[in-house]
Amino acid sequence: MPTREQLAELTDPATTVLLTVECQQGVVGPGSALPELAREARSSGALDNVARLVSAAHEAGVQVLHAVAERRPDGRGANSNARLFRAAGRLPVQQHSGSTAVRIAEPIAVADEDLVVRRLHGLSPIAGTDVDALLRNLGCRTLVVTGVSANVAVPNAVFDAVNLGYTAVVPADAIAGVPADYTPAMIRNTLALVATVTSTDSLLDCWLSGRTGRRQGGRGATTPG
Repeated sequence: MPTREQLAELTDPATTVLLTVECQQGVVGPGSALPELAREARSSGALDNVARLVSAAHEAGVQVLHAVAERRPDGRGANSNARLFRAAGRLPVQQHSGSTAVRIAEPIAVADEDLVVRRLHGLSPIAGTDVDALLRNLGCRTLVVTGVSANVAVPNAVFDAVNLGYTAVVPADAIAGVPADYTPAMIRNTLALVATVTSTDSLLDCWLSGRTGRRQGGRGATTPG
């Protein structure tokens, strides 16, 4: 792991964006379409740590971007070229656009300044979405990736970020996947090769120690949505 000084320089609020991946009610909420993943995200503390990071980002002036996966009720434009997509289409809870399932899940607070990017296709929160253009317009150099799942969407986000020239940072205790022992294996054997691995507490220390300024005059958190 990097030293505190290295991490603080790497995650300067002026050039850092915090990305939450699929932290939506239909994925990690009580009525999840994927109850095993939802249980792991909550029981491991990962979802609470995402909420802590979002809160700290709001306070420190770090831009927050929420990546949401959804689909139209008619399925138009959605992928069907992998078993994962076909299985998702048969689940009792659907991530339909405009539904409760695609609202950001508690305890994560969404601020007015947060950006929400919704995708109707694919596996990645970045590829084929507006995320890259938004990051460049924001002057982002470092992308902190959090959320679910360590099986698919999180590694996709990390790889895409690195391929696009961003430095990826992964707080290991703010991502989750199934089974429980898969996440540390993925971090150790794959993500650590391409991203800076750290912890929630280390990022909080960097962002909150002595920081009083806020981007664009401050952030007002609202209820999840």
